[in-house]
Amino acid sequence: MIHSLDRSFRFPAHLQICRTFTQTLYQNPNLSLQKHMIAANSPLNSAILLLRTADPTRKHCSFEPLCSSNQLSFSSSERGLWITRTRMDLLRRFVAGGCVRDPDHQGIKVEIDSGGKDVFAADPKGSGVPEHLVIMVNGIIGSASDWRYAADQFVKKLPDKVIVHRSECNSSRLTFDGVDLMGERLAEEVLAVVRKRSEVRKISFVAHSLGGLVARYAIGRLYKPFPKSEPSGQNGNCVIEGHTNKLTQSIDQPHHGTIAGLEAMNFITVATPHLGSRGNKQLPFLCGLPFLERRVSQTAHFIVGRSGKHLFLTDDDDGRPPLLLRMVNDCDDLKFISALRAFKRRVAYANANYDHMVGWRTSSIRRQDELPKSNLLVTDERYPHIVYIKRETFDDIHMKASSSAHDVKIDLEEEMIRGLTQIPWERVDVSFQKSTQRYIAHNTIQVKSYWLNSDGADVVFHIIDYFLL
Repeated sequence: MIHSLDRSFRFPAHLQICRTFTQTLYQNPNLSLQKHMIAANSPLNSAILLLRTADPTRKHCSFEPLCSSNQLSFSSSERGLWITRTRMDLLRRFVAGGCVRDPDHQGIKVEIDSGGKDVFAADPKGSGVPEHLVIMVNGIIGSASDWRYAADQFVKKLPDKVIVHRSECNSSRLTFDGVDLMGERLAEEVLAVVRKRSEVRKISFVAHSLGGLVARYAIGRLYKPFPKSEPSGQNGNCVIEGHTNKLTQSIDQPHHGTIAGLEAMNFITVATPHLGSRGNKQLPFLCGLPFLERRVSQTAHFIVGRSGKHLFLTDDDDGRPPLLLRMVNDCDDLKFISALRAFKRRVAYANANYDHMVGWRTSSIRRQDELPKSNLLVTDERYPHIVYIKRETFDDIHMKASSSAHDVKIDLEEEMIRGLTQIPWERVDVSFQKSTQRYIAHNTIQVKSYWLNSDGADVVFHIIDYFLL
């Protein structure tokens, strides 16, 4: 039965081990568990460790009795009972496609299929069915589990308002395939969810790191304009902004439409390299050393594939401009900027310091001189790590467009900033400077793993508290 599922399910690494372990139990019902446990590299031992790592917030684990030395030996009847229960538990959690209720998260259900995980309230407080679909997208080498904590908090705080879908179409090494291919996969996954969830009427995206770029590509694919608001002046080619007349025209004539046929509400990115990783200190762990930044830019694709080319703007498919540059405007049949404009809110959460993977400028879509000075940072008692909030209006956009009208030559970063800031953004700056988890700020801002990144919980609550329903 398990073997037949290989063709229809893509398992992350830890699930592969669990599946292998389950197969071993079925094929060897009289397996000596004590002997198997002692082997440091045994599938059972790996499965236990990986399961506990993958789900650190659980207080109880099916394998917990095996983790203490006094439980390594037990009678044959106890072993048979344990094997039977473990078989059922593993199948229920990692293989079956039905609804799973987590005993540590009462009132929350997770519906699992090959495309991701839908998280929703088992017993909504309100009388109606939630109509707001929230798509959560992981970053590079990530998976749907990266957003588990945040998804649970969304459903707990808004039980009758939202259904949260944690995307899993781009996990592990699939995140090396490039922003465009990943975006196409995400768009197809979203359409599949919308077809299954016919009750939803609104849609929002919450994405971490590279996932923010993937989500921007996907919404460009999913955007459909309203009949009477087709963009004017477009000839099917990419429009690279920086020319005042085109920029002003784009601002004065906002585009309206839907995303996957739904009303677009919130587009939220968390530590996303909107301007790529190319440039001074956009990849902070290189310490701003020009030699290292040049070398990494030239070799990143050897490590992270096409995604590296896109992040460092070294892709030149068919002689076209870099993908990230094309994604700041409507391009061919992909309406990137119109799709962003369709959302009622666009928010960029950014680490102001200690994020070694994504620089402050690129994650907040700002120029160096626009970053708030340290002595201007303010704190909020409810959200101790939220240090600065800036909300733009269309008037601010007009003023910026006018001030840059006389610029003649601009670089790639400036072009991307001008393209993305055709529409207002909210910037939320985050600092874990006083946190013991500051050196892993890139994951802490998302609460990727609660037991490692718990200090980022206030950022998650801030996202939820200001979420437009």
